[in-house]
Amino acid sequence: MPRAIFLPAFAMVALTLVVWLRMYTVRIAQMKRERIHPQAVATSAQAAARLTDSRAADNFRNLFELPVLFYLALVVAAVSGLATDVTLALAWLFVLLRVVHSAIQCSYNKVMHRFQAYLAGSVVLWVLWAWLAYLLFLR
Repeated sequence: MPRAIFLPAFAMVALTLVVWLRMYTVRIAQMKRERIHPQAVATSAQAAARLTDSRAADNFRNLFELPVLFYLALVVAAVSGLATDVTLALAWLFVLLRVVHSAIQCSYNKVMHRFQAYLAGSVVLWVLWAWLAYLLFLR
C-alpha cells in the first residue's frame, strides 16, 4: 500500500501532460492558421488578445492550483504511514473529478458543469486533508 499512494499522483501528472499537449496543439495550430509570429504573443496580455481558444491553457493553469495541495497530501500520507484504503480512495476520487473538470473545460466548457466538478473535487480534497489530520492528531 505505501507505494500505491503515489499512483494517483502519477495519474495527475499524466492528466497534466495530456492538457499540456492539447494546449500546445491548439496554440500552434492557431498560430500557423492565422500566421501569428511567436513574438506577437510573448506576454500573457498579448496571448490573451491574439489567441482565441484559451480553454486548455486555462485548464493547464488550474492544474497547478488545488492539485498542489493534493500532491502534498499524498506526500504527508506516505511519509506518515497513512496510506490507508480511505486515503487512497479519496485520492483516486479527486483524480477522477479533476479528469472530469479538465474534460469539460477543454471541450464544451459549460461553466456550471465545470463548477460542479470543481466543487466536488475541492470537497474531496478538503475531506482528504481532514482525514489526514484526524489520523495524525486525533487517532
